[in-house]
Amino acid sequence: MAVDIVLGAAVLALLIYRQLIARPVSASALRLLVILGVVGALQTTQFLAHDHSGALTYAAVAGSLLLAAVFGALRAATVRIWRQGGQAWSKGNWLTACLWAAALAAHLGYDALIAHGHGDRGLGTATVVLYLAITLGFQRVIVLARAHRLQAAAPAAISQLG
Repeated sequence: MAVDIVLGAAVLALLIYRQLIARPVSASALRLLVILGVVGALQTTQFLAHDHSGALTYAAVAGSLLLAAVFGALRAATVRIWRQGGQAWSKGNWLTACLWAAALAAHLGYDALIAHGHGDRGLGTATVVLYLAITLGFQRVIVLARAHRLQAAAPAAISQLG
């Protein structure tokens, strides 16, 4: 359990750092998402294999992942996207970082309120990396879509000027 918390905190620190620097928007950033998803799925599976496989536990995991999606969409709205040198770039701000911290707090708080009452102590820490993968995934997909719209609109805007 302590390893899950340390791993989750390290991943969160890396994600926040990467969000606050200007970076080109590209699908190659999805590799990190796949790695987090695999590690998170393995941790979640290990937790569920140890007598935590009831319907309420699965419902709690599903609710938590829905919460992850909502926070991912909220954070995506705080990311600034612009064109530079023909490439879309993105950069989060202080609100993006605060929403990352709030997302993790919401995940662990949800665990304390929902899962803990059903005897599934540790569900939040066991699923934290999967939660981070899902919330990052939703944010990435929305940011990529916004960047593609910006890229598609730019040539049209230039041709209208000429």
